[in-house]
Amino acid sequence: MNAPWHREADGTLVLQLHVQPGAKRTGWAGLHGDALKLRLAAPPVDGQANEALLRFLADTFGVPVRQVVLRAGAGSRQKRVAVSGSSVDIQSIMEGITNLTHGLS
Repeated sequence: MNAPWHREADGTLVLQLHVQPGAKRTGWAGLHGDALKLRLAAPPVDGQANEALLRFLADTFGVPVRQVVLRAGAGSRQKRVAVSGSSVDIQSIMEGITNLTHGLS
Protein backbone atom coordinates (compact mmCIF):
# COMPACT_ATOMS: atom_id res chain seq x y z
CA MET A 1 0.00 0.00 0.00
CA ASN A 2 1.44 3.35 -1.03
CA ALA A 3 0.62 6.68 0.59
CA PRO A 4 1.26 9.98 -1.23
CA TRP A 5 4.49 10.42 0.76
CA HIS A 6 6.11 7.13 -0.20
CA ARG A 7 6.46 4.51 -2.86
CA GLU A 8 8.29 1.23 -2.89
CA ALA A 9 9.87 -0.60 -5.81
CA ASP A 10 12.57 -3.25 -6.13
CA GLY A 11 13.58 -3.11 -2.47
CA THR A 12 13.94 0.68 -2.44
CA LEU A 13 11.62 2.94 -0.50
CA VAL A 14 11.32 6.52 -1.79
CA LEU A 15 10.04 9.08 0.71
CA GLN A 16 8.68 12.55 0.00
CA LEU A 17 9.57 14.66 3.05
CA HIS A 18 8.98 18.16 4.36
CA VAL A 19 11.91 18.85 6.68
CA GLN A 20 12.01 21.52 9.38
CA PRO A 21 15.63 22.07 10.46
CA GLY A 22 16.61 23.84 13.68
CA ALA A 23 13.83 22.23 15.72
CA LYS A 24 14.08 21.63 19.46
CA ARG A 25 14.34 17.87 18.86
CA THR A 26 14.36 15.42 15.98
CA GLY A 27 11.25 13.39 15.20
CA TRP A 28 8.25 12.78 12.98
CA ALA A 29 5.68 15.57 13.00
CA GLY A 30 2.81 14.10 10.95
CA LEU A 31 1.81 14.93 7.42
CA HIS A 32 2.39 18.15 5.49
CA GLY A 33 0.33 18.01 2.30
CA ASP A 34 1.53 14.99 0.34
CA ALA A 35 4.77 14.80 2.30
CA LEU A 36 5.77 13.32 5.63
CA LYS A 37 6.97 16.08 7.98
CA LEU A 38 10.14 15.58 9.94
CA ARG A 39 11.63 17.99 12.47
CA LEU A 40 15.42 17.99 12.76
CA ALA A 41 17.41 19.42 15.67
CA ALA A 42 20.35 20.13 13.34
CA PRO A 43 20.69 23.62 11.88
CA PRO A 44 20.44 24.21 8.12
CA VAL A 45 24.12 25.18 7.92
CA ASP A 46 26.88 23.54 5.85
CA GLY A 47 24.77 20.45 5.14
CA GLN A 48 24.33 19.59 8.83
CA ALA A 49 20.56 19.14 8.49
CA ASN A 50 20.94 16.87 5.46
CA GLU A 51 23.51 14.73 7.29
CA ALA A 52 21.23 14.50 10.33
CA LEU A 53 18.33 13.56 8.06
CA LEU A 54 20.24 10.68 6.48
CA ARG A 55 21.43 9.41 9.89
CA PHE A 56 17.89 9.61 11.34
CA LEU A 57 16.41 7.68 8.40
CA ALA A 58 19.21 5.09 8.54
CA ASP A 59 18.47 4.51 12.23
CA THR A 60 14.70 4.45 11.66
CA PHE A 61 14.92 1.91 8.85
CA GLY A 62 17.78 -0.14 10.31
CA VAL A 63 20.25 0.34 7.45
CA PRO A 64 23.75 1.82 7.14
CA VAL A 65 23.82 5.52 6.18
CA ARG A 66 25.31 4.58 2.77
CA GLN A 67 21.94 2.98 1.90
CA VAL A 68 20.07 6.27 2.37
CA VAL A 69 20.39 8.67 -0.56
CA LEU A 70 19.13 12.23 -0.88
CA ARG A 71 17.74 12.22 -4.42
CA ALA A 72 16.31 15.75 -4.53
CA GLY A 73 16.02 18.87 -2.39
CA ALA A 74 19.49 19.31 -0.89
CA GLY A 75 18.87 23.04 -0.41
CA SER A 76 15.12 22.86 0.15
CA ARG A 77 12.70 21.82 2.86
CA GLN A 78 11.02 19.55 0.28
CA LYS A 79 13.19 16.45 -0.10
CA ARG A 80 13.01 13.09 -1.83
CA VAL A 81 15.05 10.35 -0.14
CA ALA A 82 15.63 6.73 -1.14
CA VAL A 83 16.21 3.99 1.43
CA SER A 84 17.38 0.63 0.11
CA GLY A 85 17.60 -2.77 1.75
CA SER A 86 15.49 -2.07 4.81
CA SER A 87 13.65 -4.91 6.51
CA VAL A 88 11.55 -2.47 8.57
CA ASP A 89 7.90 -2.75 7.63
CA ILE A 90 6.69 0.57 6.22
CA GLN A 91 3.26 -0.29 7.62
CA SER A 92 4.58 0.16 11.17
CA ILE A 93 5.92 3.61 10.23
CA MET A 94 2.57 4.48 8.62
CA GLU A 95 0.65 3.41 11.72
CA GLY A 96 2.88 5.54 13.93
CA ILE A 97 2.36 8.55 11.67
CA THR A 98 -1.40 7.96 11.54
CA ASN A 99 -1.55 7.77 15.33
CA LEU A 100 0.52 10.94 15.60
CA THR A 101 -1.66 12.76 13.07
CA HIS A 102 -4.89 11.74 14.85
CA GLY A 103 -3.39 12.84 18.16
CA LEU A 104 -2.87 16.33 16.71
CA SER A 105 -6.52 16.76 15.75
